[in-house]
Amino acid sequence: MGSGTHATGAPTPALVFETLTAYQRTAALRAAIELGLFHALGEGPGDVTSLARACSASERGIRILCDYLTVIGLVAKQDGRYSHTPTSALFLDPRSPNCVASTAKFLGNPDIVQPALNLADIVRDGRTTLSGDGTLEPENPVWVEFAHSMAPMMAPMAGPLGSIALDGRSGPMSVLDIAAGHGLFGIEVARQNPEAQITAVDWAPVLEVARENARKAGIDGRYRRLPGSAFEVDFGGPHDIVLLTNFLHHFDPPTCIGLLRKVRAALKLGGRAATLEFVPNEDRVSPPMAAAFSLTMLVSTVAGDAYTFRELERMYREAGFGNVTAHPVPTGPHTIVLGHAM
Repeated sequence: MGSGTHATGAPTPALVFETLTAYQRTAALRAAIELGLFHALGEGPGDVTSLARACSASERGIRILCDYLTVIGLVAKQDGRYSHTPTSALFLDPRSPNCVASTAKFLGNPDIVQPALNLADIVRDGRTTLSGDGTLEPENPVWVEFAHSMAPMMAPMAGPLGSIALDGRSGPMSVLDIAAGHGLFGIEVARQNPEAQITAVDWAPVLEVARENARKAGIDGRYRRLPGSAFEVDFGGPHDIVLLTNFLHHFDPPTCIGLLRKVRAALKLGGRAATLEFVPNEDRVSPPMAAAFSLTMLVSTVAGDAYTFRELERMYREAGFGNVTAHPVPTGPHTIVLGHAM
């Protein structure tokens, strides 16, 4: 993305135009994924004719799409032949174990995208234009899509979260995974500790996805499902560890504190609650991805936000936690916030 200044230092409208047409970047990437272009590029460099044949598309369309993807840095072009860039080979070729192409299904879901078209109205009102509780309405099918498609993006965070939550502890323990989604975080704790028993909380259709992932991981015998709203179901316990991943940001601070109090009541003394969140710095404009996440919450929720560590620490302490620490995840834009039940 350009800086909006010319080489001489004089301002230009380039950044304005690039931003106004940024939807084309999204459309081009989603089209390339849908057409199987990155799979075709994984077979080796190809020209327009061979790629059009592999993608069952027109030569004109493939030429223009590949040139555009070259312009934005997702495809390389030399002597009329197109090939992977290091980024597309690692993250967009379906052969790669690090492929995140499936995230386009959730991030491009109309329930996620459409509200942004009414952003001016949302800014005026300070809340989403979606009806009811926005994306948080009970049994919203968007979270089944999230569980199916966002696992590749979340997988790199699972290992660090498991290590920090366990902190070297082994032996029998009870782990509550709230808003489990795809289930990868609780599954990872079970993988790192073969004696851990996992209880996953989420809507019933979402937990079907988590159960299948637990079966694939070979830990389904230690995986219990608790369907329903995290605000309504009985957490049971006492638990040794509670995981709260990508959840608190959907709510305002009083709601978060109330939930954290419920979590605290379900923990053993000295038990640990680990959240995974986009945590901006106190300036709220850095680092870029964590800070920009606030806009996602403005568009899709009634009162959610991306909270700074100071804000999250205050919520934890008001809920009865102590020794609250932040652990940036080296493999992604998230931060793990850990609190101990006092």
